[in-house]
Amino acid sequence: MTTALPERAGRRCHNVLNPLHSTHYFSPDLGREMAAAGVPDARAAYFAVRAAAMGAVGAGTVTATFYNFNHELVERHVPEVWRAAPPEAVLAARARAVDTTLRRLLGDEVIASSEVAEAAGLALRAAEACTRTARPLYAAHADLPVPEEPHLALWHAATLLREHRGDGHLAVLLGAELDPLEALVSHTATGKGMAPKWVLATRGWHREDWDAASLRLRERGLLAPDGGLTEEGVALRREIELRTDRLDRAPYEHLGAAGVERLTELATGLLMTALAAGAFPDGMIGKD
Repeated sequence: MTTALPERAGRRCHNVLNPLHSTHYFSPDLGREMAAAGVPDARAAYFAVRAAAMGAVGAGTVTATFYNFNHELVERHVPEVWRAAPPEAVLAARARAVDTTLRRLLGDEVIASSEVAEAAGLALRAAEACTRTARPLYAAHADLPVPEEPHLALWHAATLLREHRGDGHLAVLLGAELDPLEALVSHTATGKGMAPKWVLATRGWHREDWDAASLRLRERGLLAPDGGLTEEGVALRREIELRTDRLDRAPYEHLGAAGVERLTELATGLLMTALAAGAFPDGMIGKD
């Protein structure tokens, strides 16, 4: 590139690609495929499908790389899940679920469209500039083959870009001295994170854990008594996103401004179609 790409352009692109990647986590298709593979428990299935690219890792590795889950929840399912379904079987089940989910949400006409193929090509080109160093989830997924079908290639590329940004984001959270639940509480307080009921239902934490993390944030001057962020808290969350942007700028600089704009446009259209088809449950995002 001859000029620097504004780092927030990469964030905007991520913000539409990441939900496309995430649709399968909320899909009944994933539950059916994983149950058929021998993993009927939804939490065990989530840990398995996201970690499978790393191989049959233990609970400690999953907790470390996923960051915001209670380790006690993780170790109830890992490594036991690999005895029911080895990583290779999990990856195959995940691929089938993604295919079925995207076809259901987008429709066969969209799946076969030139726009999906174009988006896949752009996203894969961006992912060429991702780096493996200190990015374990990205690196593991980068070792997987690229699917031939364009909609699955787009999903694969979205996964690479999501995990690349996510790995960098965890480094920034550590630098900000936010532990896993403090990170969740402060993100929820922005109004853009998962609602507390979803955190407590899926991440293995209890209300007393949430309250203790909130107290620690208030003692640091980051959280107000009403549960909102203070000025210092707003500034910290803004800085976290900016630092994450900087660590994640390489793929989007590699793609170039025009490519990022086009990929964002295409992915936004696909995401709107998926949302209209009910890709995500109501009430998942918010402060309450």
